[in-house]
Amino acid sequence: MKNQFETQSLQVRARLVNLFRKLNSLNLATYRLLKRCLPLVFVISFSTVLLLDNLQSAIAQFPPAATIIQPDIVEPEILQPRQLPRQEIRGVWMSTNDFNVLKTHSGTKDAVTQLRRLNFNTIYPVVWNSGYTKFPSITAKRAGIPFFFKGADGQDMLADLTSQAHRQGLLVIPWFEFGFMVPETSELALNYPQWLTQKLDGSQTSNSAAGEVAWLNPFHPQVQQFIQNLVLEVVSQYDVDGIQFDDHMSLPREFGFDPYTISLYTQETQKPAPNNPADQAWIKWRADKITAFMVQLNQAVKARKPYAIFSVSPNYYDHAYKFHLQDWLNWVRLSIVDELVMQVYDTNLANFTNKINRPEILETKQYIPTAIGIMAGLRNRPVSIQQIKSQVRSAQQNDLGVTFFYYESLWNNAQENVELRQAGFQTLFPRFARRSRI
Repeated sequence: MKNQFETQSLQVRARLVNLFRKLNSLNLATYRLLKRCLPLVFVISFSTVLLLDNLQSAIAQFPPAATIIQPDIVEPEILQPRQLPRQEIRGVWMSTNDFNVLKTHSGTKDAVTQLRRLNFNTIYPVVWNSGYTKFPSITAKRAGIPFFFKGADGQDMLADLTSQAHRQGLLVIPWFEFGFMVPETSELALNYPQWLTQKLDGSQTSNSAAGEVAWLNPFHPQVQQFIQNLVLEVVSQYDVDGIQFDDHMSLPREFGFDPYTISLYTQETQKPAPNNPADQAWIKWRADKITAFMVQLNQAVKARKPYAIFSVSPNYYDHAYKFHLQDWLNWVRLSIVDELVMQVYDTNLANFTNKINRPEILETKQYIPTAIGIMAGLRNRPVSIQQIKSQVRSAQQNDLGVTFFYYESLWNNAQENVELRQAGFQTLFPRFARRSRI
């Protein structure tokens, strides 16, 4: 769009052209009179045009106000994500179900050795689950959370795993599994009830795979500071390669009707909060707030450890945004995500393939290492090695890595024996694919 000075300059030029055209139609006496004044008219007009052009050039040197962007109101379509080197992710989550493996030094060593032999390259150990840290945390202790997991010999299990993995060339990216989710009976929920958000009817819990849980308010500055402090403890105190946040770094859309959030929304929009949790403006406002916090969290992590991989493992985008206010595609476009592992726990191969070919995955894998989270089995729901193979092959054919949930279910609690399961994984990854820090 032309600015004011450019428009005025063009207007002056047009008027001069019209003036010379009209001179030709005047009678001789009038023409001679105007001819004597013409040099003065020309000088004034020329000076005006020159002055306007100089002002226009000077103003052009200043950045337009639109370049100063607040993270929570960025228009995604104008952004260009940075492109990171392609690295094939071959990962596995180590959940609380795997702590029997990790509680001894020898068990940890055997697990890492087995993963290296089968050509895995990334381990995601849980460090935040059920309101407890899996490492000694000053932040948690100050919040009245006295308990954390130790090894059988009192060792720090995260430090031991990181050391063992690095010796064998595997990355370790600790996993904040529960995000903003906490059990309603946890010390955190009981000690800080003002940190919890609620539904429209005032209730504070929802049903999840972890049972009935409450949700920390992601819009509350004290909650944000608590989570950020936990994250910074991990990246500062351990030689880890990054940090990961999954689908619980979000909020079910039914929540956000607590007094603090309602007041904040009214203050910022000058409107009352809608009564419909699915209202599009209400969804976007809350999603943008979570995005702004993730931008802040990324900046804090990178300030402590610039090479740390900032990883996210959400559900597929439509579900994540519409039902959990998790606008992870915007996070990718804002260049705050260094790798993405999208969870697809679908037993139907056609549905699985459709989800990993969605536009947001096709876009994301152009810029950052991208993988698909695959279910290797649960204690009460084993998954066959044939299903695992077919899903991995589908991901590989689409230039995607894979990460399995979870370690023990790779070959324990399975339909097949350990040897057959491990032989199956060996065929999936015949050669090692080394990953490097960014």
